[in-house]
Amino acid sequence: MLVRLLSLPLAGLALACASPEPVPASAPTGPAPAEPAAPAPSPESAPPTSGGDPGFDHDVSGVVGAPPPAWDVGPWYNSPPLTPADLRGKVVLVRWFMSPSCPLCSATAPALKALDERYRSRGLVVVGMYHHKDDEPLDPAAVKGYLSHFGYSFPVAIDPDWRTLKRWWIDGHPKRQYTSVSFLLDRAGLVRHVHLGGQLAPDTPEFATVEGRVRALLDEPAR
Repeated sequence: MLVRLLSLPLAGLALACASPEPVPASAPTGPAPAEPAAPAPSPESAPPTSGGDPGFDHDVSGVVGAPPPAWDVGPWYNSPPLTPADLRGKVVLVRWFMSPSCPLCSATAPALKALDERYRSRGLVVVGMYHHKDDEPLDPAAVKGYLSHFGYSFPVAIDPDWRTLKRWWIDGHPKRQYTSVSFLLDRAGLVRHVHLGGQLAPDTPEFATVEGRVRALLDEPAR
């Protein structure tokens, strides 16, 4: 399996110093009314994925619009053990990551923290899934240190042997590009958007897309 680890021209002096033209008596003196904002696309009409590079397996048929398989993860940090059933009624963003040795994971950490801080009070739950890639044996105490390094205060679990990642994303798809994939679930527990992995950094178009999907799903009534 090949998996890659992986921001007015200056006016002339004469114009700047000229006296303003008198305003006709019939002209409005206040600011022009603002144009109405274009409605945001509904989650159903929005693209089902973001991120990723051409040439890899980005197939999300059977993923988007369906409930994901149950997860088999632990131990948990920053939270008691959770199940998808526990999170029904919430919008959930699940993101796989690894140690700070992964530059893509380090670049993504501020985005995950920003989403958690902005939308937790509205019903978003960010869940981190640690999948081990380092040469050293998996050490749960070291993982706890990674959470402190990244500044994560949202729930995080270890995904031993990538068991849940394989069920959700890799099994049957040997040409997936990244393992640092993100799944956005609606209040009914259905996958509604997949970020295909790699860097998800603030102030990028990909982050704007994911944040827009989060807001749209939070605005949806519970099913």
